[in-house]
Amino acid sequence: MSRLSTLVPVLFSAAIAPLCVTPAHAYTAYVTNEKDNSLSVIDTDKLELIKTVKIGQRPRGIVMSNDGKWLIICTSDDNDVKVYDAKTLEYIKSLPSGPDPELLTLHPDGKRLYIANEDDNLVTVVDIETSKVITEIPVGVEPEGMGMSPDGKVLVNTSETTNMAHFIDTTTHKTFDNVLVDSRPRVAMFNSAQTQLWVSSEVGGTVAVINPADRKIITKINFEIPGVEKESIQPVGIRITKDDKIAFVALGPANRVAVIDTSTFKVLKYILVGQRVWQMYFTPDGKYLLTTNGASNDVSVIDVANQKAIKSIKVGRYPWGVVVSPN
Repeated sequence: MSRLSTLVPVLFSAAIAPLCVTPAHAYTAYVTNEKDNSLSVIDTDKLELIKTVKIGQRPRGIVMSNDGKWLIICTSDDNDVKVYDAKTLEYIKSLPSGPDPELLTLHPDGKRLYIANEDDNLVTVVDIETSKVITEIPVGVEPEGMGMSPDGKVLVNTSETTNMAHFIDTTTHKTFDNVLVDSRPRVAMFNSAQTQLWVSSEVGGTVAVINPADRKIITKINFEIPGVEKESIQPVGIRITKDDKIAFVALGPANRVAVIDTSTFKVLKYILVGQRVWQMYFTPDGKYLLTTNGASNDVSVIDVANQKAIKSIKVGRYPWGVVVSPN
């Protein structure tokens, strides 16, 4: 074989090699700023703020439609839920809710939206395509947290004043169980296997882990941070990794995110983030966890694998909710 013939395959493979490299996927994060009545947009590849736009009054809870085309936002002081185009950020329409909607979640079917209305003790169920109310479900006083089981069969709503997690059948829209937890429950989160439901209690300072099968409390997790007063440790946001091994809990004015082993329920470490850390969201690849820090007006970016904060991104005043595009 000639020297030229041996070189050609090498040169050819070198020439096409760059074409075979898969580029890093850039996702977009959206952050509601409660005090500014605005929405901040972050490029999660560059970890930079792209833009901030004005939206409705006192935006808090935020979700995306399953296809990633719509942003659906609780505009609490407008007493409705607004829908925006995720790419253009143009207003599309409003969805009905009760007074002071705070948190919301979509059913896995992508059509039914469940909204917690803090001021009238109801969960409103809305068809997002027709913009019609399907039903209203009575719950406890000051409903907030909205945890949907991965199979879509069970919705869990937390009521801040009643101090309960309400288990709701999404077919009948009836409450079939109530579990008493500690004071001022805020967020409910299922793991992907549906073997655990985590409920944070802001004033109680604990997280209750509940068995969804029999609704019994498996354990309650307490937090102790050297140099931080117990009253400042206020659990709110919860996120669990896709493999169900690690849970992250935002601890409010403690300015920390707790990292917890979900098999032993032991706190592995505390990650220092911005001030009054509230809600959190993973990038779809699981690489980053973004936290909203209401008192420092920024978003902390946590490297999930290394369990440490790597960057702070300034946004609007009192960032509250956050969601990341699915693609």
